Amino acid sequence: MAVPKRKISPSRRGKRRGGHQSEVPTYVENKDSGELHRPHHIDMKTGMYKGRKVIETKDAK
Repeated sequence: MAVPKRKISPSRRGKRRGGHQSEVPTYVENKDSGELHRPHHIDMKTGMYKGRKVIETKDAK
């Protein structure tokens, strides 16, 4: 059975995992307000998702 001879240091492990990081997050423009938001996420200011109101916001109460 293959067993490592020495413990892998955190810095060496981090160097190996350097390619796992994601790119700069993408943003899309909201059709109604023109603000940028993450795709497939609820707009927390308005509570809208895909053109529908899905959550109640504090301002609307």
